[in-house]
Amino acid sequence: MQQEINIPYYATGLKTVDIFTNKLDQNIKYNIDCNPWNYEFSGEADVAIAYTDGGILLKFNVIEENVLARFTKINDPVYKDSCVEFFIALNNEDAYYNFEFNCTGTCLAGYGTSAEDRKLLSVEKIKQIEVTSSFKSLIFNEKEMVNWQLTMLIPNEVFEFHQIENFNGKHAKMNFYKCGDDLPKPHYLCWSPITNTAQPNFHLPNYFGKAVFLKN
Repeated sequence: MQQEINIPYYATGLKTVDIFTNKLDQNIKYNIDCNPWNYEFSGEADVAIAYTDGGILLKFNVIEENVLARFTKINDPVYKDSCVEFFIALNNEDAYYNFEFNCTGTCLAGYGTSAEDRKLLSVEKIKQIEVTSSFKSLIFNEKEMVNWQLTMLIPNEVFEFHQIENFNGKHAKMNFYKCGDDLPKPHYLCWSPITNTAQPNFHLPNYFGKAVFLKN
């Protein structure tokens, strides 16, 4: 069943991401818990989303047993680390943006219609994304785990293949993911379910959920 989401508006301009991290804690959390390929994952992940006049806000919250963060350069293959991802197709178009972040905030981002047909966003654009991260240890299901969080602000200008003044009232398709290709226990989780695919593949816009940016 395809998921649907209504994205609230924050009445503020483009400001530092730090002021939003606590505010996003009050939003609805969307669980990233569909496991279409049945890889073992003993933790949990969720995301909160909102938008401002200046861009899209996201806060990912992850609990996992093993944390990996090797990649530090923009457009490195961060999906091999402890990673969360946000894919969005604007105006219900076939092409979509993929934003992938390891747990320290290093970003890989592209635009296209599939994994094979895409162009990486420019380093200059990706540098405009503000990301803050935090880490703490905790006991989860009687195991010692790591809780890491990423809060990010993706400015309108980063969507460089569109001219976006604001997201007010716009429709989109999107999905959220949690993965870690090179972790001791690789895993591939999603928010909107993916079916009928034998191998892990997030680049399937037919399975994106519906989203509406609520009018302000």
